[in-house]
This record gives sequence, C-alpha cells and structure tokens, in this order.
Amino acid sequence: MKRIIFSLFLSLTLLSCNKDDSPNDNNPFLLSPIVSVNLNLNLPQYNDLKFPGNSIVLPGEGIRGIVVYCVNSEFYTAFDLSDPNHVPSSCSGMTISGIETTCPCTSDSNKYDIVTGQHRSNPDLYPMQQYRSIRTGDNIQITN
Repeated sequence: MKRIIFSLFLSLTLLSCNKDDSPNDNNPFLLSPIVSVNLNLNLPQYNDLKFPGNSIVLPGEGIRGIVVYCVNSEFYTAFDLSDPNHVPSSCSGMTISGIETTCPCTSDSNKYDIVTGQHRSNPDLYPMQQYRSIRTGDNIQITN
C-alpha cells in the first residue's frame, strides 16, 4: 500500500512540474522562435564574452537578434532584441548602449536592462524575452 501511495505522489509531483516557468509565456506580442546557437569562445568573434561586462549581438537569431551578456565567467544572459511591449514591426528592434537597450519607436522609447531583462522605469511592463544560456567548457549554448 505504501508503494502505491508513494508512486501516486511521485507521479503527481512529476506531472505538475513545468520545464520553463518563463514570465514571457503570457506575452501576447512575441512568439517563441526556435533558437539553438552554440558559441565557441575560442573563436575571435566571441572573444569579448570571456570578460565580464561585455556583450555581443547575434543578428538573425530570435525575432530581432539576440544580445548575449557576460555577467561573470560562468553566468551569461541572453535576450531577444525585439521590444516585448510591441508587436514586431520596423521600429521594434532595439539598440544597445552599455547594459541598456532602447526601443526606437517614438511613441514610448522603452528602455531595458540586458542583465535582468527588466524595463528600466516600469516593472509592470513585459520583460525582454529571455533565452537559456549555459556555458560548458569554452562553449555557450543559447536555447529556448
């Protein structure tokens, strides 16, 4: 009887787990494109990612490109450069300045932090769409 109860409890626990509890799941503006990118830090175009505080942009990935930021030698963030509070359009691709991205749409000039993905002044707005970034040896895998 104990085995049946334990098996039932274990089954319910495993079924209730969600692989990704991303805050972007409810964003009506952005889709989740399939992203699977491997960055080899031994290649010169990714050398900046070996040093904390540096970032690179991966154009052509995600919706409007992906920015990858090196927090420290083990932790990286990766966010889509499409403003999460706009339907993708000609002006929704954001530009980077330091650790901040800015939407060029003149209606609002949204600004986001590329370390956290949060809006700079209004936490009630959607955060930037985040991708998983895992460093294994000299490779960083960016996926969703």
